[in-house]
Amino acid sequence: MNPETILILVAVLLVLTLVVASVRVIREYERAVTFRLGRLRGPLGPGPILVLPFLDKLVRVDLRVVTLTIPPQEVITKDNVTARVNAVVMFKVVDPILSVMSVENHAIATSQFAQTTLRSVVGRADLDTLLAHRADLNEDLAHSIAQQAQEWGVEVPVVEIKDVEIPEIMQRAMAREAEAERERRAKVISARGELQASQELRDAALTLSEAPASLQLRYLQTLLELGADQNSTVVFPLPMDIIGPLLGTLNRLAAPEEPVDGPHTKPGLAIVDRPREGGAR
Repeated sequence: MNPETILILVAVLLVLTLVVASVRVIREYERAVTFRLGRLRGPLGPGPILVLPFLDKLVRVDLRVVTLTIPPQEVITKDNVTARVNAVVMFKVVDPILSVMSVENHAIATSQFAQTTLRSVVGRADLDTLLAHRADLNEDLAHSIAQQAQEWGVEVPVVEIKDVEIPEIMQRAMAREAEAERERRAKVISARGELQASQELRDAALTLSEAPASLQLRYLQTLLELGADQNSTVVFPLPMDIIGPLLGTLNRLAAPEEPVDGPHTKPGLAIVDRPREGGAR
């Protein structure tokens, strides 16, 4: 084999090696931001792209949604309660060029800004809002973080407060407050029930007063119910309109009568001399 053939084979091998080393395969969920001699080349991909060795520098950018957990933050709420709050942030790159040109590391920048925003937003709310109205705080967090991350080519669709830790003393106080609230509601419900029952009883009394016969039937039904329980004592109610005249008659009979004349005697008593046996009166 002559030297020329060897040189040709070597040149071909070098070209093939250069071509293989220059080809990059970009996945469907990635984009490639390349710099040729420091000059920006627009995002390339997906699929195979050609990168010149020693001349081009390639930066891969992932376009998938990234889940970022914010570590617990010590926060003092508006009502001076210390709490530990952590959250989760979901973001994705929508502009690969901005994510590379505007910030050194968009993931770290988003994480740091989310931490400071979380402390700021939670610090403006009181404890009740933090526990009961997380949706509003999540919207404020998402709006604040997304507004800043938009300059980095990053979209923040979801921000959720994950967990809230409060001191044990505050937990006991909240438990007592919840117990008192439940007792208040129970008393209010009981009072409303008594009011409704009294109104129904009043309506029933008015209805029965219009038909005295129905009242007698109600008495008989009550006796039937008492007799079904095999009770030894039966309490029979009598209406005042029945026993009223009887009581009036008894009171008149028992009332003292004033004497017309004669010796003074005890009221209501007649003095009668009974004859003695075998003697004069």
